[in-house]
Amino acid sequence: MSRTTATIPDDLTDLMEGAVKAGIFENKSDAIRHVLREYFEEHQNARISAAVSLYEDEEITLGTAARLAGVNRFEMRDILREEGVELRFGPEDMAAARDEIEAARDLE
Repeated sequence: MSRTTATIPDDLTDLMEGAVKAGIFENKSDAIRHVLREYFEEHQNARISAAVSLYEDEEITLGTAARLAGVNRFEMRDILREEGVELRFGPEDMAAARDEIEAARDLE
């Protein structure tokens, strides 16, 4: 799991700390993860846009893009084509191959 630093306005920080104290969230990290998950669950287009951007910048594979976007690999290929993104075929190395296998297993 990666770590990210963020600047959050005082009122949101206060609410987050209050929610942790009230037992709504386990800790601040849990609160932030929950809010991000909920946002991307409610905003499918944002999930897709993020996945397309990462794929286009060659940061993720097609399988990972599909998993992040919440679609299958065939739908992701169609989305990428519609967005004018050139498709890459085959993993570049063993790490990418493992990533593709894991993404495929997650879609089952």
